[in-house]
Amino acid sequence: MPFSPATASELAASGSPALLLILVGVVIAVLLIAAFWWGSRRAARRRASVGVAQPQAAEARRDSWTAPDERTDR
Repeated sequence: MPFSPATASELAASGSPALLLILVGVVIAVLLIAAFWWGSRRAARRRASVGVAQPQAAEARRDSWTAPDERTDR
């Protein structure tokens, strides 16, 4: 029994919402992956800039303490 033109168009029309949902899902997945990648790059840049500033702060604190055997208050 061959399909009538009305039945074929009904079947084609009923498949388009499923295709639309698949495309929306793919777009959302791509956006999530891109957001994760972009956030990782920002965090890496932030860590790199913080790592450069820390040795300078440690250098400034180098003379801020004395060893226990160097105390003169005995």
